[in-house]
Amino acid sequence: MKKKEPSQFVVCLDNKGYPASLELGKIYLTIPDKEAQAEGLIRIVDESGEDYAFDAERFYPINVPAVVEEALLKTSRL
Repeated sequence: MKKKEPSQFVVCLDNKGYPASLELGKIYLTIPDKEAQAEGLIRIVDESGEDYAFDAERFYPINVPAVVEEALLKTSRL
């Protein structure tokens, strides 16, 4: 049986130029994308409900307790 990889969450630190797409201080679930990562980007589902790649420097990765992760995943738009 394959071990479930932990979800990766990030906090938005910079929404300049994307105020309708990104909320400053909001926690977002990342979507694995090795090609985007190689370009210094991170893929998330933004406020439009679509997934887009943004400059990774706009976000800060965070670890959350399992109970918080469960709650965040339930409200995720994925």
